[in-house]
Amino acid sequence: MSTSQNRAIRSYRTRLSERGLARFEVLGRDTDRDLIRSLARRLAQDGPEASRLRAAVKRTITGEPGQKGGILAALRRSPLVDADLDLRRTREEGRPVEF
Repeated sequence: MSTSQNRAIRSYRTRLSERGLARFEVLGRDTDRDLIRSLARRLAQDGPEASRLRAAVKRTITGEPGQKGGILAALRRSPLVDADLDLRRTREEGRPVEF
């Protein structure tokens, strides 16, 4: 490669490392190429969705059980948390049944 190409690659990799990213190579099946690329793209965004995805993949790979309280945490994040909803039901005895 020419000197300008080497310099361009070096500066590109420097910019990547400044953003906290690294370039690496993985081996996998050809049919999984799009899956691996989309996974890497999502993880590189480093937002809350990437954190959840990272945790799910890590849990799947290590075989760890899920954290307790996940449903409770999801309910607490619900937009209906502070909505004053009346969820009481009327109490009815039901219909008479003959045996």
